[in-house]
Amino acid sequence: MKYLVCIVFLLVTVSEMGAQETTTAATFDINAAERFANLALACVHKEYPNKLSHTLNSDADVAPPRKLTPAFYGCYDWHSSVHGHWLLARLVRTFPDASFALPAREALRQSLSVENIVQEGVYLRAEGRASFERPYGLAWLLQLVAELREWDDPRAREMAANLRPLEQAALERMNDWLPKLSHPVRIGEHSQTAFALGLMLDYAHATRDTKFTVLLTSKARQFYLGDRDCPLAYEPSGEDFLSPCLGEADLMRRVLSSPEFAHWLRTFLPQISATRKGSGLQPVVSPDPSDPKLAHLDGLNLSRAWMLEGIAAGLPKGDKRLPMIGAAAEEHKNAGLAAVTGKHYEGGHWLGSFAVYLVTRRGISQK
Repeated sequence: MKYLVCIVFLLVTVSEMGAQETTTAATFDINAAERFANLALACVHKEYPNKLSHTLNSDADVAPPRKLTPAFYGCYDWHSSVHGHWLLARLVRTFPDASFALPAREALRQSLSVENIVQEGVYLRAEGRASFERPYGLAWLLQLVAELREWDDPRAREMAANLRPLEQAALERMNDWLPKLSHPVRIGEHSQTAFALGLMLDYAHATRDTKFTVLLTSKARQFYLGDRDCPLAYEPSGEDFLSPCLGEADLMRRVLSSPEFAHWLRTFLPQISATRKGSGLQPVVSPDPSDPKLAHLDGLNLSRAWMLEGIAAGLPKGDKRLPMIGAAAEEHKNAGLAAVTGKHYEGGHWLGSFAVYLVTRRGISQK
């Protein structure tokens, strides 16, 4: 009888351990993918509430969002709509037979029509809109283009072709702006140049745009190569969803060789070492996920996680900092994914995109 009790106890213990691993590990499977896809499907064609960044040139510019930007009018704002569409493309590529694949394909087809994209291009090129969604939204647009171009699917190729006029307008905007930009923007929100340069550099590599790659690489070196002692302990600001320090490092691992990056990182972030945990690398908690700005902190955990994973990918194998970086990345990943609930639209309209970017390792693996 004692032996039977012991066996039962061991079986229960093992079962509980397995359940604990299932609930605590930051795993990604078709069920998680469906949850993220549903967040995007619920908002890509949800027009209101809507936050416009809209310059009026005349009375003719007074119109509802669906008329102004008919492809990307949902998900609260233009850039969130763009990366909501990217999320759908990414997940259908990853899980082509999932239950959400058909409605996701239909949502993409509905939005990315020739007519809608023509109007988007007209809007972007209009007078007074030189800074519209620059650089964050335009970087995500190019990421959407790259996703569709890499997707071996006839409908994806059709949608990528439809997007070409808007893609060209975005490239013209960035090729005009970046040479004139004299200093980087080092904040934790949309204007951060490091994050946008990273996304655009991935696009340039994916599309084999050599000229754009040269421009982006040269600006990254100009802005960041000489940086040192980044004040990681000053992070985060109260409304950050991107880390200025980690975002810069995640960009530079795309630009430098592995040995060069290892040396640069030692000077730039000496806090990251094999012997101590870097100051400022603990997950944060949003004080109010229903507040549009305070909800940013939930996204910060997600972006820090993928940036730390990117930094690790850029270091040589055997680098003594890797265990510390990996542990911090996992801690941030678990905290970030736990916050993607969809309970509040203020976070639900965009956090799913950040979660998918992280769990599919988009910034590291371009496949």
